[in-house]
Amino acid sequence: MDTPLFERLVSIRRHLHQHPELSFTEFRTAEFVEQQLTGLAIPHQRIALTGVIGTLEKGEGPTIILRADMDALPITEDSGVTFPSKHDGVMHACGHDIHTTMLLGAAHLLKGEEFKGTVKFVFQPAEEGPMRSPEPGKSGAQLIMESGQLKGDAVLGLHVHPLLPVGTLSYRNGEALANVGNFSIRITGKGGHPGFMKQVIDPIAIAAKLITAAHDLAGPQPEVPVSVLAITYVSTGTNPSFNVIPNQVLLQGSLRANRIADYNDIISRLKTLHRQLESEYGCTIELEFSAYYPSLLNDEAMHQKLSPVHQRIFGKENITEGLAYLVGEDFSFYSRAMPGQFYFLGAKTDQNDRYFLHHPKVTFNEDCIKYGSSFLAESALHLLH
Repeated sequence: MDTPLFERLVSIRRHLHQHPELSFTEFRTAEFVEQQLTGLAIPHQRIALTGVIGTLEKGEGPTIILRADMDALPITEDSGVTFPSKHDGVMHACGHDIHTTMLLGAAHLLKGEEFKGTVKFVFQPAEEGPMRSPEPGKSGAQLIMESGQLKGDAVLGLHVHPLLPVGTLSYRNGEALANVGNFSIRITGKGGHPGFMKQVIDPIAIAAKLITAAHDLAGPQPEVPVSVLAITYVSTGTNPSFNVIPNQVLLQGSLRANRIADYNDIISRLKTLHRQLESEYGCTIELEFSAYYPSLLNDEAMHQKLSPVHQRIFGKENITEGLAYLVGEDFSFYSRAMPGQFYFLGAKTDQNDRYFLHHPKVTFNEDCIKYGSSFLAESALHLLH
């Protein structure tokens, strides 16, 4: 990548960083991306409300999909960079500004290349969750794939990693990122006066027992957990009181498991637990899942096929096998429809050796843009050939 293009991409990244937008509100970001694609004479279309797909077609051949996410997080920035967010309470704390920039960089690099086939540049909204989704519970990738407007022979994505050195690439084949589900549990008992407990079915006491038992369903937690069930919110929906037991308790939380078989098994055992508590206490318990990301599948054959590109750009010694993180990533919806690979790209700065993604102090090294854009472009060409 030449210096003028890199400097242009840094400028793009800083503009995006200063103007972050939350899931399904990325209207200005989408307009900015469309302007950049128009400048490259790459046809494009809107999708999933605020998403953009650019299509670079050069004759008959395979279709390769390159994907970047665009949305930011509801976080107040405290990173110390000289170009902080101008939107109070909104920050690109997950590096999606860099992802978008790298994909635009790949578009620049591929525009002048000779190949036979099609490259689709997917600038996706709402990876961070289905909040404000036009179809409740569905993220940007899910809406795009269910639209039927995106089909390809292979899909590739990158995610910056703020604690890996620049110039490194991390991978994991198979089920690489977790199955993630958001759930609500509503316990309905019979409220009343604490002095007349025989007439009461106490939903708070039942909730306490359920929380303790539910945590155990994920099993013992090793140093690197493979599943977790976390209750993240508890509410009775009433004003605080010392002498009123409420009728209901609402629990909300997250279930995560690396393997889809483990995920389904925990749900089955959670339902059994609910039935046992209902029978024991005479209450009713309702379980509802409001969102679900399946585990992300990385295709080993595709990884091996891209090996020459890995080595050319990063060097064999800088390609490392990583862990299966208990995080959700809706790239999974692409990777379950076609062969895919999703890599972590080193983006560590000298100032940061402990702040990870989604932290107000996280920083990213812009030198990673050179590696990311080049890797996306060269990988697409390699897969097309």
